[in-house]
Amino acid sequence: MEHYILAFIEYFKDLSYFGVLLALCFEFVPAELVLPLAGYWVYQGDMTLWGTVLAGTVGGTIGPLTLYALGRYGGRPFLIKYGKYIFINEENLSKADAFFEKNGAMVAFTARFLPGVRTLISIPCGMAKMNVWIFSIYTFAAMLPITFLYVFLGFKLGDKWEEVGGMANDYLLPAGVVIVIVFLLYKFMTRKAIKPSTFTHKN
Repeated sequence: MEHYILAFIEYFKDLSYFGVLLALCFEFVPAELVLPLAGYWVYQGDMTLWGTVLAGTVGGTIGPLTLYALGRYGGRPFLIKYGKYIFINEENLSKADAFFEKNGAMVAFTARFLPGVRTLISIPCGMAKMNVWIFSIYTFAAMLPITFLYVFLGFKLGDKWEEVGGMANDYLLPAGVVIVIVFLLYKFMTRKAIKPSTFTHKN
């Protein structure tokens, strides 16, 4: 399957930056393949690093909007019935649902750093009718550093760009864990700060 996806991605090379953006609009095409390959194109001198990162970030923001729309307008029954055609299964969908219910709207940012839920988290965001602009801003903010990492590693490894996937996860998973922990601590401290006092004060 990966061989066919790579062949599909290669068709976009002639479109330069727009090709990178367009390839990432298809959610069945893994960013983990597109971005390191785009980094290799930077290595070959066909594109610039920052132009590629920008194109990848914009494409990586537009792509999740398709799954967001499926969640918002199709709902869970539609996705369970037809999701198999776009590589969505009920088990992964349930994981994304649980992660969203536990962490709220901020998952549009934090979940992008975690393997297993980073793609499908867009669906529960849509089903919850999360504000589309907030969803897009959170997604863009997460995709910028992620895109840079994959493209930069692909650029640095050159002909060995296919090794980027495993290397990137070594960085992204710890980063994701730290981000989630910081976010949970922030939620805890915020709730504690606004919790009404149980004591009454007398004059």
